[in-house]
Amino acid sequence: MKKFNLTPIAAVTLMLSVSAFAQVSMQTLPAVIVTASPIIESNNIDGFSGFSTKVTDAQIKDLGALDLAAALRMTPGVQISRYNEVGSYSGDQGGNVYIRGIGASRPGSEIKTYLDGVPVYMGIWNHPLMDLLPLSGIGSVEIYKGPQNLSSGNNFASINLHTKRAKQDGVQGDVNASVGSFSTKVIQANLLGRKDDVDFSLAFGSVDSNGARPNSDGTLRNAMGRISKKIDSSWSVGASFLSVDNKVGDPGDNRFAVSNAAIGPYSFSNGIGKNDSTTNMLTAFVSHQHGDWKGEFKVYDNQGHNNLTNDANWGTFNSSYRMTGFRWKEEFSPWQGGQVVAGVDQEIVSGAISGPHVGSAVGTPFAFGTAGSADVPSFKVVSTFAGVNHKIDLANGWVMQPSVGMRFYNSNFYESKAAPNAGVSLISEAVVIYANYSEALLYPGAETYTLTRAIPMAFAANNGWDRLSPSEDKHTEIGLKWDVSAKTHIDFSVFQDEISKRYVWTGFYGGAIANPASGTWSNNFPSYKVNGAELSVKHEINSQWMMFGGVTVLDSSLSNLPYAPKTAVSTGVTGTVSGYRVAFDAQHQTSMYSLTQDRGTFSPNEVASLTVANARIAYPMASLGKKGEIYAAVNNLFDANYQYNAGYPMPGRNFRVGVIASF
Repeated sequence: MKKFNLTPIAAVTLMLSVSAFAQVSMQTLPAVIVTASPIIESNNIDGFSGFSTKVTDAQIKDLGALDLAAALRMTPGVQISRYNEVGSYSGDQGGNVYIRGIGASRPGSEIKTYLDGVPVYMGIWNHPLMDLLPLSGIGSVEIYKGPQNLSSGNNFASINLHTKRAKQDGVQGDVNASVGSFSTKVIQANLLGRKDDVDFSLAFGSVDSNGARPNSDGTLRNAMGRISKKIDSSWSVGASFLSVDNKVGDPGDNRFAVSNAAIGPYSFSNGIGKNDSTTNMLTAFVSHQHGDWKGEFKVYDNQGHNNLTNDANWGTFNSSYRMTGFRWKEEFSPWQGGQVVAGVDQEIVSGAISGPHVGSAVGTPFAFGTAGSADVPSFKVVSTFAGVNHKIDLANGWVMQPSVGMRFYNSNFYESKAAPNAGVSLISEAVVIYANYSEALLYPGAETYTLTRAIPMAFAANNGWDRLSPSEDKHTEIGLKWDVSAKTHIDFSVFQDEISKRYVWTGFYGGAIANPASGTWSNNFPSYKVNGAELSVKHEINSQWMMFGGVTVLDSSLSNLPYAPKTAVSTGVTGTVSGYRVAFDAQHQTSMYSLTQDRGTFSPNEVASLTVANARIAYPMASLGKKGEIYAAVNNLFDANYQYNAGYPMPGRNFRVGVIASF
């Protein structure tokens, strides 16, 4: 496929052409311009000294993001991997998010993803699928950069997407349509409404792209909705749905020829794989608020699949899953200055697989090529959590807020354990100094059994998948949040994650098949630490311009830890020029290892440092509604050569032009 080559001058010309058209067409209409914070909306400290970063739909729009990985690619402490410009290929390095060196284990992941607090990920492989979490209909994304036992459990870090809600009576909506390089076509629509005691939201998204390389195409389809009714002044009931259907190609490792047979390190093919992923989730909830006592109970049922066709390592392999459960959380203040948070989460995962080797019994040596299918038994984890904090008034306007908490786990396969947390914050009008310590548990999930059935010739019949212990993380963080002035805000933290008892499988491969049917599961992976520091500065230059800068430094005792560059820097500027709204962002990161860490043998690849910049310019058009605008965006503005995975170069300079209409 011929590459579309847009020079820097042409890129600027394109943007100015859109701006000129807007000026000619709309010169008599008033402009409605809102300058949003670039890159992130805010960093936040909760009542238990937990740290999180918030990205809203305003930043997502300015970044031109079409999926979750793209929306978070500039967030300090976050790394991404991907093969394509549009879509994430399966749940491995073809499209994923990593937080401060956490999240690269496979199968299973230390990071969990949620939609309005409900888990959404590939259940039987126990790791996220980015394309199951669309951006249409999303109002904000919270990134929890470490374990926070009172927000969610069974993870070392997490991402929670919040759907949009109507903020006033009436009906409002918007449509965003764009076209661009590689035959990319995008349409996203939102409808929000509220009348008396009823509010609702609906969203739809469709993205199609041929991609920059052969077989790098992506098709993303999604819809979500929510309705809620107030029963009285305190109680509400409601329901929501999510439906996602995606198809994404794997363009292949360009260090090897495209092949429909084994080549290089790839067992089946290279450059012809296809990935089909779906999810369909229903949620019902009841919530209440009686003064300072509020709570919510949710039940959910989520079914979907992640199917591979002609995959490089798995061939044609199908995985279906079902996740059911509930989440119950209460918050109240039993005394002045005190807060209690408590709740219960239950999750049950089951499913089925079919593939080229599944037909053999586990423990059968050299049983390659016996196709079949297998059911995955139900894995159940119930966790109960509780925490308390209290504000103590000190001298000179300072407040101290100590806190403690605990999450207790019970599994139908693995031993019961508990994970404590403690924190303290010193709070003044302009400064928050905080420290927290959290222990986190990551329970082995359905992936342990599933892998033994997927490649039965690799494992001993008695391989120990049901005798594992949870992996553990001891997270420590000390930080400062400083409002230097009304226009300047600084966040700084130092942190450490000490990870131990990581569950792994070993014994089959040693460069070649050394010990057939001998693989076993254990918690014998060596303990390691990830030390780091993170600094971000947000400054309002004047009433029309804002800037942001962030830097993250990581130092891992595990020398080949993937997706953990020693230094990563991101910066962004937003503002207005003669009625045009401009957004610019750029990132630089040092070299890093790619490839997720298979829980058996791991052979990392190293990718070079990268520097990438992007820009967007828009002109508000009042005739298209309050949010109406036409815009042009250029990705990889300076046509950098870069990649997140060895052998998978990202596209050169490319563009999109579009229009937003609202009512």
